Amino acid sequence: MGLLKKCICSAFAFMIYAMPAYSLELDMSVDEEIRKNYNPSQLEIDALPPVPEIKNSAPKSSVSTPSAPSKPVTTTTNTPPKTVPSTDFAKSTGRVKKELPKTSSKDDFAAIKIKKGTKFLVKSQTNVSDYSRAGAGLSFVSLEPVTKRYVTIPAGTVFKGVVVESHQPQATGNGGLIVIKANKMLYNGASYAMNAKITKAGGKKIFLNNIKGKRQYWQGVAKQIDKGENFYKKTRRTSKKLADNPVGVILSPIPTITGVVVYAVNLVGSPLFSIYYKGGHVSLPAGSLFEIKLLDDLYMY
Repeated sequence: MGLLKKCICSAFAFMIYAMPAYSLELDMSVDEEIRKNYNPSQLEIDALPPVPEIKNSAPKSSVSTPSAPSKPVTTTTNTPPKTVPSTDFAKSTGRVKKELPKTSSKDDFAAIKIKKGTKFLVKSQTNVSDYSRAGAGLSFVSLEPVTKRYVTIPAGTVFKGVVVESHQPQATGNGGLIVIKANKMLYNGASYAMNAKITKAGGKKIFLNNIKGKRQYWQGVAKQIDKGENFYKKTRRTSKKLADNPVGVILSPIPTITGVVVYAVNLVGSPLFSIYYKGGHVSLPAGSLFEIKLLDDLYMY
């Protein structure tokens, strides 16, 4: 049954294509004109006759369209320049000269690091005393070279410091005080910030960066006792003189008794009386020895 349907459909399609409505008319006039003027045996000849023009029966409709203005054609010739222009890249192929900054920065990868804990033996160029006020500047000069990796700090390098705190001798036997912080180092004409403290002053070790005057509280106690003892000795001498005189024999014990009382008062009350004693001053002349110790890493360019 299926085969029969296919045969019927094929026959029907063939009949449709064979109808005259679907026939094509070919214009053979051009073909005949070519056969008259051309010889197939002479196709290889170079000079062929011109192709005849075919006249169209339907005239073409001419539509005028505005033509775009033609741009003049410019011809450019790529000629090499006589001189090659100098560029920064050509100059930079040589040795690079970097201008060094005048301040240090730990963020720069090219900086040379001097580790914290490094010590410098220096001498003062100015007087150091507890009369200096906070903010006063001080100057030191190194006495020995310090060699670290990639750098040597020579002798004669200048270090700058500043007075952080100071006061003169106070009651209760407290001496004067001065606190110095080294904050700058001058090296090869550049200034490098630093954070350092003083560990030795006048050739002696100091603690907590405090340069203190001599504490004299116990000296005050001893002085107060000595006063009572000296007064007692005077009264004893006075009593002896009175005892040599027959009239003064009766009065001779009085000075001695007074001396004993005064001596006892000074002995017992010396700790209280010594509160009003003041300590010693801080006074270090120029040329005194100091030791500077870095609290943080020092970065140099």
